[in-house]
Amino acid sequence: MANKIKIGGIELSGRAVLAPMAGAGDRAFRETCAAFGAAATVSEMVSAKALWFGDKKTRGLMELGGRARPAAIQLFGSDPAVMAEGAKRAMEFSPDGIDINMGCPAPKITGSGAGSALMKNPPLCGEIVAAVKCAVPVPVTVKMRAGWDEKSRNAAEVAKICEAAGAAAVAVHARTRAEMYAPGPDWGIIKEVKEAVSIPVIGNGDVTGAQSAALMLEQTGCDAVMVGRGALGNPWVFRQINAYLTESCRIVPPPGVHEKMLVLLRQVELMCRYKGELRAMKEARKHAGWYLKGLRGAAGFRRRACALSTFAELEALTKDVILANEETET
Repeated sequence: MANKIKIGGIELSGRAVLAPMAGAGDRAFRETCAAFGAAATVSEMVSAKALWFGDKKTRGLMELGGRARPAAIQLFGSDPAVMAEGAKRAMEFSPDGIDINMGCPAPKITGSGAGSALMKNPPLCGEIVAAVKCAVPVPVTVKMRAGWDEKSRNAAEVAKICEAAGAAAVAVHARTRAEMYAPGPDWGIIKEVKEAVSIPVIGNGDVTGAQSAALMLEQTGCDAVMVGRGALGNPWVFRQINAYLTESCRIVPPPGVHEKMLVLLRQVELMCRYKGELRAMKEARKHAGWYLKGLRGAAGFRRRACALSTFAELEALTKDVILANEETET
């Protein structure tokens, strides 16, 4: 494995980091992934404008704790002054970095000129990075897309502007905003960005396991990979990637049903601790569905998961899942 990667003054312990995921990458999930070897984590995206107005719900997204470090808080917005003020307020939660969202494709985000809509205005991207960089004492990073659409695949241009403005690293999702999450990503754009800048480049787009992570690193020359959807219900993917990259391509098999259910229970227990059981169990329904993928009887168990309202119900569900699947394990 290559020398350890430094983002500003922060040294990463590995080459696989957890992507920020709105509605899924909460504190409990980030801590679970960190326990399996995620080299860094990023919060769910936070509205800088909402921070400006003191929104209490927004503050809850920035709770980091100490189990998932290094950890960055991701902000979205389109006004440099508002983004700078939001970054200042985010520092109350002691993040190791501030990440700027230039990649979200959701219409409600791009409609305000934020997220991947920023890719249409490269100078503004630089202004935002410079403003945030001046506002906080921690490294500032950027997560971007390949571009807005096929006619404007300008990630390399935007990355150079962000680097000049003070960005310590960039993460590149190898699809345009128009492509959303399909078809397959064009990893070539990650290579273009890597060749255009001297700061660390993190590749993102369909890294689902150890071999795809190694392939992205080899084909693009990027410094690290970012795992998003591939980690949902599958936090041990970081353990698998780390082993493959550092132990002569050693393949770590996926865990058995007992470990899967134990990890699910531990994650949801953390969710209940941080959010309260009522709210946590509603949000846990989708996580349970992801953990059930590929197991015997998954369809029926997912229907039960969709109705979970107490932690005790989840415990009963996991016991039934184990009973239905343990005879298939050797």
